[in-house]
Amino acid sequence: MDEELHPVKEFLFEYIKKSEKKLQELIAHTKMDKAIDDILENCYYKASLMDEKEDSLGVLATGILHYMLTSAMLTSQRKVEHQGIEVDIVIPDLKTLEQDPKKTLIISIPKTLDKKIILEKLEKLQTIQPEKQNIWLVLTQDLGFENKTFVVQKESNFSKIIFEIAQFVNVQGHNKFKILKI
Repeated sequence: MDEELHPVKEFLFEYIKKSEKKLQELIAHTKMDKAIDDILENCYYKASLMDEKEDSLGVLATGILHYMLTSAMLTSQRKVEHQGIEVDIVIPDLKTLEQDPKKTLIISIPKTLDKKIILEKLEKLQTIQPEKQNIWLVLTQDLGFENKTFVVQKESNFSKIIFEIAQFVNVQGHNKFKILKI
């Protein structure tokens, strides 16, 4: 199904629009985790019923990340291709990935729980990002990968992802504005 027209994405952005004042207030007070928790609290259940659970929650996670990265003013590129490999999110950008992989973070959001498919994707990503610790996963459950993994569930570590991204960016010196003081 085309992600641009995915019902989960439509539902998510309707919720964000309806709750924009509350979410922007949380974000303005650097409560990114509370904003993500709020979105998950109000969207997780319905999203999980809309399509195959992994697919719909992967779309939900992608939408939340796009919204939060934009709101946090963190430089990123989304849904890009590099050397024939599709990358869900690269922070800060592909140019930095080519010049200095140590300063680049890739976030992969496989819409499956099939470990073999995820391993194949990780192997491909490692051909363009040799710094294995700089490839993070967003899954609907922790499958025990060595990579840092965020689990899209209510009351999970997913709500901390923006802080961890900001911390990575601040340490690497990319966040010129230091929007999120970590």
